[in-house]
Amino acid sequence: MGRAEGRTGLNLEDWTRRILAGEIRAVARAATAIENNAPEAAALLAAIERHRGRALVLGVTGAPGAGKSTLVDHLVRHYRAQGKTVGVLAVDPSSPFTGGAILGDRIRMQDHHADPGVFIRSMASRGWTGGVARATEGIAALLDASGRGVVIIETVGVGQGEVEVARLAGVVAVVLVPGMGDGVQAIKAGLMEIADVFVINKADHAGVGELEREIHQEAPGVPLVKTVASQGQGIAELAAAIESRSGQPRRRMERAGGFEIDHLGIAVRSIDSALRFYAGQLGLALAHRETVEQERVHVAMLPVGGSRVELIEPADSESSVARSIAKRGEGLHHVALRTARFAEAVERLRAGGARILNEPRTGAGGHTYVFVHPESTGGVLLELIEEKE
Repeated sequence: MGRAEGRTGLNLEDWTRRILAGEIRAVARAATAIENNAPEAAALLAAIERHRGRALVLGVTGAPGAGKSTLVDHLVRHYRAQGKTVGVLAVDPSSPFTGGAILGDRIRMQDHHADPGVFIRSMASRGWTGGVARATEGIAALLDASGRGVVIIETVGVGQGEVEVARLAGVVAVVLVPGMGDGVQAIKAGLMEIADVFVINKADHAGVGELEREIHQEAPGVPLVKTVASQGQGIAELAAAIESRSGQPRRRMERAGGFEIDHLGIAVRSIDSALRFYAGQLGLALAHRETVEQERVHVAMLPVGGSRVELIEPADSESSVARSIAKRGEGLHHVALRTARFAEAVERLRAGGARILNEPRTGAGGHTYVFVHPESTGGVLLELIEEKE
């Protein structure tokens, strides 16, 4: 805890303390370290992990030209008028020449830069899919831990594949504009399914009624707010709709069979050694690290798209992971699928004669899980995880 961390001139303990106190320079240096995947970033994220979870994390997504940046600008004004501190992560396309963000925060929301209650960071997508950047999750966690009341993630604006923000944000606002024609149908399998709130921006244009009917038809019951962001109209109503969805159950994207890959579990002798490859060379960001006592293992989670890599290190020589490494060496330990219909899936497996290795219990991240023996799955240890609301 006492060693110097990179070029910050701060040891980890002092740096963490300053971040938790909300010191802007410490937060800015940490954001740079996370975005650049600096050696100290993983330790820093682990140090602040237990201090996150207090902020309203809002994702703002939608097609290019929908007016997302203007909408975010007015939302920031609204939250500041309420006395809330705000962090904004604006993900922009990458420059083909420098690799940096094409639209920098120097030209975004310039009126807020003198306000210490607003922290704005433009991030280059750097080829990362899903409308966000590799470091978005880590910096969002940083802003949350630093005491920001609201963290807004504005996605790059690439279309229907831009759904990764649904995993990062507690509330997702999908911004649409009139005159789309068949546009709602075209994006139904993507953005339409992750919305907690719909926003019809540029509501002073023709075609609002048609778009509103389409949204209500495809997503009945989801709050819909009409705004004219360029004039600041509808912002208070939008903020109220966002607040109404905060802490509420998320809508689910439909997936084949009700399952989605949660993570790949990789057994390693040392997480720290493995991170030199996965974080240091491959560029994955460490999102979470903990010890799972009942399995006698240490784990580290690194997001990859909508899934994760889970590095698993035995905590003692008698754990099942230690025995697996002794027998087979390091490598793939299990594949994990998550489902909202967990109990139903477990009963279906039991009825079909599958060999389930444990009764449902709580594991990493507080999720309920069971393991299915490789003899039932074609040779791979399978973990089923309950997806919570």
